[in-house]
Amino acid sequence: MFNRENCNNQNSNFWISYADLMAGLLFVFILLIGAIIVKSTILKTTLRDKELALKRQSTDIEEKSKIITIKDREINKLKNLLAKREEYIYESDKKLIIYENTIKLKEQEISKLNQMLLAQNLKINKFSDKIVLLQNLADEYNSTIKNQQATLDDYKNRVIIMGNELSKANEKLNLTDDKLLTLLQALDEKQTKYDKLLSKLQAQKAKIKSLTGIKLKVIAELKSALGKNINIDRKSGSLRLSSNILFDKGSAVLKEGAKAELKSNFIKYMNALLSNKDIFSHIDKIIIEGHTDSDGGYLYNLGLSQRRAYAVMNYLLSLDYIKKHNIKTKLVASGRSYLDPIKVNGVEDKDASRRIEIKFTLKNEDAMYEIERILDAD
Repeated sequence: MFNRENCNNQNSNFWISYADLMAGLLFVFILLIGAIIVKSTILKTTLRDKELALKRQSTDIEEKSKIITIKDREINKLKNLLAKREEYIYESDKKLIIYENTIKLKEQEISKLNQMLLAQNLKINKFSDKIVLLQNLADEYNSTIKNQQATLDDYKNRVIIMGNELSKANEKLNLTDDKLLTLLQALDEKQTKYDKLLSKLQAQKAKIKSLTGIKLKVIAELKSALGKNINIDRKSGSLRLSSNILFDKGSAVLKEGAKAELKSNFIKYMNALLSNKDIFSHIDKIIIEGHTDSDGGYLYNLGLSQRRAYAVMNYLLSLDYIKKHNIKTKLVASGRSYLDPIKVNGVEDKDASRRIEIKFTLKNEDAMYEIERILDAD
């Protein structure tokens, strides 16, 4: 009995121990489950945070990728702009080189023009000296007229004195009325002759002043009308045309392409002369002169310059303009070889020396004869 109770107690303790063990295991299992759940929750939270962080990083990466793409585009644009800028700079450098060359050429042209201007100023000074000489001649003529006026006044006084003496003689000799009337008529005739002579001298003085100043007037008219368009010589008033344009080298055959320009310049030149009838009435000849440079012999250049002048005149004679204005009888052609070179600072300008000049001459012979006749008159 004791054993049975003891056995029952042992079984009861076993089950109690087993229950305790199972309760402990269950508690441990619950703790493990709880720990696993807590750990899982923490991991899920961590994973969510990391996922959100990754999403943010992905978004940042995408945005940065877009920014990088935009930057790449901007860089490509900048590269294109830089390439265009380099091309523009290259073209600008080429243009600058061209501009520098152009400026150098312009400086050379300005230097030549300054030299030509200096030469023209020298010519103007010489021409001014000649004008002074003409003015002196006019002053001498005025002095001569004053002397003649004084002589006439003296003659008039003598006539008056003679009249008085005749009157006294008439009183003394008791001349008849007829003789006295005759004497008075003679005195009136002498007075009339004196008045006519004085009037004639004044008219001749005005004519001489007009004749001596006509060339200056013509040149001034030409410079005013044509000086800006064609080459007019300031001293002589001649029209200058380059032989390099009109003829081939060593040739006297007028270029076809140069005829239109020759015609245009000639008509402009003649229109300036014809526009003033008072001026044209004093023109004696229209001279076409050929000029060469000093290369080659004198006779060769003389023949070449003459043939070129004749070629220009033959062409001009074919124009209807010549017939319309009846200029044919005034045209003359001649060659001057290299007798009248164009010099700049004392050195021959060969390009400028090779030229055709169309100039006018006035009836100066009549003017000089008139001046000499009056100056030599009693």
